[in-house]
Amino acid sequence: MKKLGKKQIALGGLLVTLTCMSIIALILSLARHYTVDLPYVTQYGIVFDAGSSHTSLYLYKWPGGKQNNTGIVSQQLMCEADGGGIASYVENPPEAGRSLVKCLDVAMAAVPSGQQSTTPLYLGATAGMRLLSLQNPDQSDQILAEVTKTIRGYPFDFRGALILSGTEEGAYGWITINYLLEGLIKYTFEGQWVHPKTGRILGALDMGGASTQISFTPQEPVRDPASAKDLQLYGYKYQVYTHSYLCYGQDQAVKQLQVYLFKTTGSPSIVRHPCYPLGYNLTMTLGELFNSPCVEKPANFDSATSVTFSGASESQSCLDLMENIVNVTDCPYTPDCGFNGAYQPPVYGTFFAFSAYFYTFDFLGLAPQSPLPKVISTIDAFCNRTWESLRAEYPDVREQYLRDYCFAAHYIMTVLLRGYKFNDTWDQIYFYRTVADTDIGWTLGYMLNLTNMIPAERPLVVTGVQHSQFAAEVFFIVFVLFLSLCVIIMLCVWNTEH
Repeated sequence: MKKLGKKQIALGGLLVTLTCMSIIALILSLARHYTVDLPYVTQYGIVFDAGSSHTSLYLYKWPGGKQNNTGIVSQQLMCEADGGGIASYVENPPEAGRSLVKCLDVAMAAVPSGQQSTTPLYLGATAGMRLLSLQNPDQSDQILAEVTKTIRGYPFDFRGALILSGTEEGAYGWITINYLLEGLIKYTFEGQWVHPKTGRILGALDMGGASTQISFTPQEPVRDPASAKDLQLYGYKYQVYTHSYLCYGQDQAVKQLQVYLFKTTGSPSIVRHPCYPLGYNLTMTLGELFNSPCVEKPANFDSATSVTFSGASESQSCLDLMENIVNVTDCPYTPDCGFNGAYQPPVYGTFFAFSAYFYTFDFLGLAPQSPLPKVISTIDAFCNRTWESLRAEYPDVREQYLRDYCFAAHYIMTVLLRGYKFNDTWDQIYFYRTVADTDIGWTLGYMLNLTNMIPAERPLVVTGVQHSQFAAEVFFIVFVLFLSLCVIIMLCVWNTEH
């Protein structure tokens, strides 16, 4: 056998060199594969708003990653549960649970089956249940137990049913407003979420059936710790003044005025009601009249006895009555006062008014904003109309709503002007129900706050490339190394033998 010539040795060396360069290139190619993060998986969250007059389900979604520990949450759907608020089922607690079934089924259809077990679900009860818990704690606990039993029959990650405090309800409403109006975080044209350095921080005005809340960031630190809520969202801290007036939601205010008129007119069987339209009569038993812890019951009364409230369509008299239920004089914190003796720093900034505020002003054609003189004249004209004319113009409006719009309008104006002191800043109030296709209320703020405790989830992170590709490249490297070694050994043996 011939001895290898110089060309053959050079060719072998070139082969080894090329092999080594191929290995180095492959290694560098693998090194250039940074850690591959698969896309975020959409997460879901469900909140039941168990209010005093009705219950609603809200389904929210957000990407598995978070901005400074707070999720970017949007509303996917809203479902109204059948029947009244869960507190109305004191005579039949199991029905409170069954009333949620329709909306739970809607949520089941909307959340992918593979994510239902990891979708957190919360039920928050507000002023209606707060009142019931004061009146009868055992009944309140029983109703919560029944709704818990029903919800646990679904595969969601149920986190509990609880009664929110008034402070929590107000603060979460404040979060909702400022999130939706991009005061807390903003999406830029560059496709990034940033904290707006000059973003407006808005105040929130909420009026439900049993309570009303005011929340805003005052110019000075809150003096009353009970009215201060410290929040941290998107990496920034906020101190919010918030106060809830239990028994001063619209429905309970209606009840308070009825009781006041009944007692001050000598408890007759027919009571003249200036806020109700002329020609309208409402008959109810004393048991129904005094069925709330928000009113003081007489020492002795026959619950079966009836009383009729007869409408008078007297706008000014109706307005004058408001100060009998909204105390704007007695306050130990003067001048920092709201109403009924509550501490409140001076209102500051722009406010969004929602819930009953919006529904009343929207019906009267005053939303989202109207000059104060127009508001006063519109309310006055409406309150002086007869029941016959109202029914003719609004045949499709429920009787209860149409009857109470006059009262609600004067009550709202008394709370805003005399209670909260918006006299000089009326043009800073806007009346809305939704923003960016999302309902304004406490539930979104609740969900946003809770995302700080829900870990950000991402799919499995693969270092380098996907498994199948990585295995193929490793096999190729080993194969090339093996061939290279074989070539080197053959050359060495050949050179030794010759």
